[in-house]
Amino acid sequence: MKPVKSLVLFTICTVVLTTSNAQINLPSSPNPIQPELEKVIKDYFNHFMNIRGEEIGQNPQSTEYHSSITIKGAEECSVTKYSSTKNEVWSWQAVMLTTEEFETAKKKFKTLYSQVNDLAVHFEDQLACSFKGNYEIPSEAKKFTSVIFSDQTKNETVRPLRIELTLEYKLTEWEIKILVYGKEREDNEQGKTKEG
Repeated sequence: MKPVKSLVLFTICTVVLTTSNAQINLPSSPNPIQPELEKVIKDYFNHFMNIRGEEIGQNPQSTEYHSSITIKGAEECSVTKYSSTKNEVWSWQAVMLTTEEFETAKKKFKTLYSQVNDLAVHFEDQLACSFKGNYEIPSEAKKFTSVIFSDQTKNETVRPLRIELTLEYKLTEWEIKILVYGKEREDNEQGKTKEG
């Protein structure tokens, strides 16, 4: 009788352990853009010096550089230096999607919002900060939607830092971008001048 009890007990333990292992397997990265975006945010205070690649182009108001960090799913990433009379202003951007389909862009915008909202960034010599923004539902009639995420921990060092998610209609396509910049940036320093 003992060998039968031992066999039954062994079988039950094997089944329990096998199903437990199957349930324990978790995805390796619940937020696929978090690791690289955190590196970008940490380098903001160095004017993106550690992730700034070779120069792409230059015009009277700005100079654009390749970004050595590309976040998952991005079509392209770049760093831009805007010239101003006061000081240099730096921003980083990732083009996350370009599509002719509004519904595709709308879904991607919501997914990216979920990945950026509540993003926690851990700095070496300071408390971690957490970025939050209020979701805005994109509208095909509006042509431009933006969510700005700011630090909710009131960390004075990180205070000027902003992450922005934009959805914009350009010519015949919808474009989604993630931007990292400082809030001191003036309106006349945000974009490049376009030649007619």
